[in-house]
Amino acid sequence: MSDTSVNNTSKAAQVQIGQVQIGHGDAGFSDFYALLKPRVMSLVVFTALVGLLAAPQPVHPFVAFVAILFIALGGGASGALNMWWDADIDRIMKRTQKRPIPAGRVTEGEALGFGAFLSVFSVVMLGLAANWVAAGILAFTIFFYVVVYTMWLKRTTPQNIVIGGAAGAFPPMIGWAVATGGISIESVLMFCLTFMWTPPHFWALALFMKSDYHEAKVPMLTVTHGRKSTRLHILVYTLLLAPVAIGISFTSIGGPVYLAVSLIFNALFVKGAWDIWRRDEAQAEADGYRTEKKVFGLSLLYLFAQFGAILVESTLRIYGMGGW
Repeated sequence: MSDTSVNNTSKAAQVQIGQVQIGHGDAGFSDFYALLKPRVMSLVVFTALVGLLAAPQPVHPFVAFVAILFIALGGGASGALNMWWDADIDRIMKRTQKRPIPAGRVTEGEALGFGAFLSVFSVVMLGLAANWVAAGILAFTIFFYVVVYTMWLKRTTPQNIVIGGAAGAFPPMIGWAVATGGISIESVLMFCLTFMWTPPHFWALALFMKSDYHEAKVPMLTVTHGRKSTRLHILVYTLLLAPVAIGISFTSIGGPVYLAVSLIFNALFVKGAWDIWRRDEAQAEADGYRTEKKVFGLSLLYLFAQFGAILVESTLRIYGMGGW
């Protein structure tokens, strides 16, 4: 074989290796930032901040800032490790094909190292900056999201979102623990609010994502039980969510402002879930899943509104105006 043939073969092999390694060495800051799932992280930051500010004990502004920063990094670490483990199905699903790993900008090894480092760093620094109870809950949150949800539940049971939703529900408890050093009924109720909200929120998304989960062989409820059953589950979980959400009005973190906001948004959410349940696939396909997309968008606004109302109540209490 000539030297030219050897060189051409070598170059071809390098191209193939480059395709397998997926962009090694080409990743930039924006790619690693994308690994943190910034949209999800924004929800983590907001609910954790509300938990911190709603707590009865004041926190020094600097401690509060660094605590929220490390909670955000912990949430981002979970996202990076999730993308590392799910790289195979992310390449299949249209919704995730542009993520850094399937798009060829970050290797799986880089994502694993990045996520593992941030996990340890965020937990240790939160423990040093605030307290080890908060750090322990953060560590458990990362473990639950990565190991229990991503590695186990997501690919084995249609209850993946129901049980796995706990991972996204811990941030307000972490924020509360930063301020108080412990857990209380109020922080548990904030956990329950997010926990109960998660299934109807994701199932609404699953309805209009069509075949993504089926092609990736992820046992989402739409795949295992069908779309009609999923629509019923959305309605049932939304009805169960409403009394939990409204009930917070009558605790120490609630008040008339929260009650008004909660009544309005729970009525809208229940109405949306009812509209989804009444529709069949023919109707949904005819209008491009307009109702399902509308309810999914409403569900995002719903959670921010609920926690925003808790934040308003805690701010009013500073001036002797909040609560009952």
